Amino acid sequence: MKRNKIIYWIATIWLALGMISTGMVQLLKAKAGAGGADSLTHLGYPGYVLTILGTWKVLGVIAVLIPKFPVVKEWAYAGFFFAMSGAIFSHIAVGNAIAEIFPALLLLVLTVISWYFRPAERKVISGNQ
Repeated sequence: MKRNKIIYWIATIWLALGMISTGMVQLLKAKAGAGGADSLTHLGYPGYVLTILGTWKVLGVIAVLIPKFPVVKEWAYAGFFFAMSGAIFSHIAVGNAIAEIFPALLLLVLTVISWYFRPAERKVISGNQ
């Protein structure tokens, strides 16, 4: 049980750091960096997507880290999953190298690990049902 909690917190902290850093890059409309304006333009997305993604990433991190609100956490995890799987497929669609796909892939894996190992009090349904 303690092992699961350690795995959860390591994955969740790294997930939060990754999402908050890319979310801030997007909100600040930085050109370079993972998820930056140049990257999204290269993938064929309009500039306003930066604000949408950045806002939802920051709000998702808050939802995942604060206690309680398990339904909101589920939505945040789902949003992270959709955003990162969409990023992976977008990179593949334009023929990017694995080095450019890796950050989104890592965040996707961290999302799944954090979700899977979350403690019972952070789940929508607790206990053995």
